[in-house]
Amino acid sequence: MATKAPDSAAGFVVDFPTLWVVPDWIEAHCPVPDGFRAGEDLELYPWQLWCTVNHYRVKPTATLGQLALAFHYRRSQVVAPQKTGKGPWSATIVLAEAAGPAVFAGWARGGERYRCADHGCGCGWWYAYERGEPMGIPWPTPLIQLTATSEDQVANVYRPLQNMVKRGPLSEFLRVGEEFTRIGDDGRIDVVTSSALSRLGNPINFAMQDETGLYTTANKLRRVAETQRRGAAGMQGRSMETTNAWDPSEDSVAQRTSESKASDIFRYHPQAPKTLSYGNKRDRRKIHAIVYAGSAHVDLDAIEAEAAEIMEKDPAQAERFFGNRCVAGSAGWLDGAKWAAKAKPRRVRPMTRIVLGFDGSDMDDWTAIRAETMDGYQFTPVYGANDEPTIWNPADYGGQVPRAEVRAAMDQLMRRYDVVRLYADPPYWDTEVDEWVDLYGEERVIRWYTRRMVQMHAAAERLKTDVVKRNSGGDSRAAAFTHDGCPLAEAHIANTRQAERPSGLYVLRKASPAQKIDVAVASVLAHEALGDVIAAGLAEREESFFYSA
Repeated sequence: MATKAPDSAAGFVVDFPTLWVVPDWIEAHCPVPDGFRAGEDLELYPWQLWCTVNHYRVKPTATLGQLALAFHYRRSQVVAPQKTGKGPWSATIVLAEAAGPAVFAGWARGGERYRCADHGCGCGWWYAYERGEPMGIPWPTPLIQLTATSEDQVANVYRPLQNMVKRGPLSEFLRVGEEFTRIGDDGRIDVVTSSALSRLGNPINFAMQDETGLYTTANKLRRVAETQRRGAAGMQGRSMETTNAWDPSEDSVAQRTSESKASDIFRYHPQAPKTLSYGNKRDRRKIHAIVYAGSAHVDLDAIEAEAAEIMEKDPAQAERFFGNRCVAGSAGWLDGAKWAAKAKPRRVRPMTRIVLGFDGSDMDDWTAIRAETMDGYQFTPVYGANDEPTIWNPADYGGQVPRAEVRAAMDQLMRRYDVVRLYADPPYWDTEVDEWVDLYGEERVIRWYTRRMVQMHAAAERLKTDVVKRNSGGDSRAAAFTHDGCPLAEAHIANTRQAERPSGLYVLRKASPAQKIDVAVASVLAHEALGDVIAAGLAEREESFFYSA
C-alpha cells in the first residue's frame, strides 16, 4: 500500500486581512490542467492556499488607490520539494494577476460583490464580501513576465497555464500562444528565458520567477531577476519566486532572497529538524513526511524510491530536490545533522571560566569570536549595549570590518569572563593581537596560525570527532561537547569543505568563493584552546584569570 503525504494544515492560521477573493477566484477559473482529472475544478492544497493568502495579505492601514503599498509583502519566495505542485500553482497566481481581483480596491462595508460580468468574464461567477474584508479588482492593463532558465523549465508553469485557459472560462478573453498570451486588447503575459532577454526592461505589473535557485551571475539570470523586480517596482507591481532548495555554493538569487534581512518578503520553506540525517532511511522518511505535508497527492513511497536511487551517485542533489534542504554538491567537512544535534542553548554567567577562538579578516571574509566553557559548551558571545553577536560581516560596515568595534568587544569579553586562553589567528590582525598580548598576557593570548597544516588538521579533527561521537559524560569534557545553536556558526560549518593533501592531511576550504567559513574556523580555534587548557591542568586551577583594569 502506497504511503501518501500528510494533508495537514497545522500551523496555517490566517489571522490577518487578505484578499480571500483571490483563492476563490482561482478555484473558479483555473481547472485542473492535465492528467486523469483534467478540466475538473481545482482545489488548492493547504500549502498553496497558505502561500496565496500571504502573498495577498493586506496592510490594515491600506487605503483605496494604493497598489503594491497596500500589501504587507513586497514579494514572495516559495521553496518546496519536487512534485508538490509548484508549477501549476504558479500558473494560477499568474492568471490571477492577469485577469483576477489582484489589486486592492478598498474595504467592504458588507454586502458588496465581485462580479466577473463587470470585468469582461461571462462565466457568471461572483463573490460576496463580508464587512471589513479587503476587496479586489483586476489590473486595467496587466503586463506580466514569466521567467525561467530555459524553454523546458518555463514550460513547467506555462504549459499548465495554457491548459487552464483552454479548459476554463478564461478562454473568452485570454489568447494563448507559444511565447506569450494576449490579455484582452492591451495586456499580455510574456515568457522570458536566458535566450529571450530582449523583453527585459519592459514595464510590468508582476513577475513570476521560476527556479531562482538556478539564477546566478554566470548564466546572467541574476541581472534578469533584478531588472524585473526594478521594473515591477516602477509600476507599483510585485513579484514572486519559486524554487527547489538551492546549492549554497552557487550564490543564487534564491539564496540571496532567503538571506536578505528585508522584512517585507514572504518566505515559505518547510524544513525538517536538522538533527534528522538524510542519509538514514528512517530519518529520510520523517523528512519527506514533513516537507511534503499539505501535498496529499504525493506518494511518499515513490519519492523514497527516486531519492534512494539518486542518493547512490549524488546524495546532495537528492537532499535538495526531495528533502528541501540547501546543501552543497560536494561532501562537507562536518555532518550538519550531527552538529545540529549538539545544540543545547543555555546561559553563560559572567566570570565563568572560558576560552576564546578568534579568526579575523579585513575586507572580504568575516571576523568572528567563539567561546567555550570548561565543560565543553561552545557559544557566540555578545557585546555592546544591544548584545550584538561577536561576528562581523564587512558588507554590513561599508565593506570593511570595524576594527574598533572588534577591539572593544574583545576588551568587554576579557572583563566579563574569566578567560583562560585566547587562540587568535594573526594575519590582517597582527597589530591587534600584539596589543592583546600586551594587555592580557602572553600566557593567555596565543598567536595561533591556521596556515600550519599539521596543527590545523589536528585541531579540525579534534572538533569534528567531538561533534560526531555520542556524549558519554564521565570525566571527559570533550566528550560532552554542546553548543548554542548559533545559525551563523551552523551556516559556516555547512560551507566548510576538507581539501585532501597528498600527505594524508586536509585543509579547510570554502565550498565556493561566495561562501564564508570564518565562524567555523573560530569554533575550531576555541575548541583547540579548550583541549590544550585541559591538558595543561588549567581548567580546575583555583587562580582566577579574571581581568580588571
